[in-house]
Amino acid sequence: MLVLVCYDVAITTKGGQKRLRHVSRACQDYGQRVQNSVFECNVTPAQYVVLQNRLASIINHEIDNIRFYLLGKNYQKRIETMGVQKSFDLEKDTIIF
Repeated sequence: MLVLVCYDVAITTKGGQKRLRHVSRACQDYGQRVQNSVFECNVTPAQYVVLQNRLASIINHEIDNIRFYLLGKNYQKRIETMGVQKSFDLEKDTIIF
């Protein structure tokens, strides 16, 4: 299922820059960056729970915010883009390390 992860981390507070880097790295482990603080993550339900828990352990719940938009399996019909498309096809383009 495709999950859109959007975050706002308060970088002017103590530890804010570090939290921002850790949130970004966690999201990169599960998806691709499509804008500065927005990731498209193609995950299984189990991976989604792991990602949520990982992010919950990083952020300051008093001042930071993360939103998860569940686009499901038929996400291709729900995504429209304008301008330069920086993403790749999650179903066709696969990178294996």
